Amino acid sequence: MIKSDDITPLLSQLTRIADALERQFPRNMAFDALKKADAYVWQSDIRRLVSVNCVNRLDIELLKGINEQRNDLLTNTLGFVAGFSANNALLWGARGTGKSSLVKAVHGTVIDRGFDLGLVEIHREDISDLPYLMSFLAKIDRYFIIFSDDLAFESGESTYKSLKAALEGGIEGRPDNIIFYATSNRRHLMPRQMIENERSTAINPSETTEETVSLSDRFGLWIGFHSIDQDTYLEMVDGYIKFYNIKTGSIDVRQEALAWSIGRGSRSGRVAWQFITDLAARSKISLRC
Repeated sequence: MIKSDDITPLLSQLTRIADALERQFPRNMAFDALKKADAYVWQSDIRRLVSVNCVNRLDIELLKGINEQRNDLLTNTLGFVAGFSANNALLWGARGTGKSSLVKAVHGTVIDRGFDLGLVEIHREDISDLPYLMSFLAKIDRYFIIFSDDLAFESGESTYKSLKAALEGGIEGRPDNIIFYATSNRRHLMPRQMIENERSTAINPSETTEETVSLSDRFGLWIGFHSIDQDTYLEMVDGYIKFYNIKTGSIDVRQEALAWSIGRGSRSGRVAWQFITDLAARSKISLRC
């Protein structure tokens, strides 16, 4: 028989055990309980979509040197929210060239045009949750972009096979209210040596190559990004200065911006933004939401 004095510590211990079990085996979320927000991040440890109060994005007009890429992705997205067929999109190419910025900017532009479109980010290491996440979002009367930034697979990983099946949607097909956008530095999402190694050890090398390369084929829209020239880089810097109304005073912006890019060994949208962040701090201008 348990004495009354033993009840409190026993309940406390049982509560800790229940909390630990909840963290390890979280309950599935209810689709009708999802808080309305513009964007969410998938948290695999608690199997929940966590709303984002302020999306870290730029105005689409600030993205310079990628007009063709911008038009392709925006057209695809507008067709999607209008109820027409649209493609999953893979944005690939050089680092820092605006791939993820474009996805978020397009999302913001579509919302500004009056469409109800949610953006859901899923991290690369959580891709195995993609089938569950898609089935969950399919129950909600709203359009969604599922977005995975810097998506790539290393040697020995087999998660890419799950991704291929999820993108096609199996026998039911992809849900009509979901589209998948990913960014990657690799056109085929895998290192070349991984494809070559699998081909060299396979009984039929050509079939193995088809298996690995076919992942990128699940994306109907391929959008390539490339390094920018000096004039475009300076145009980006000038556009940021005007948009955020940064007072440069006696600062030689051109000279400092070029020196900044030389110091980092590259010219890109990311390098331009990093320079602007430094310039804004010196000018006591906030770039936050």
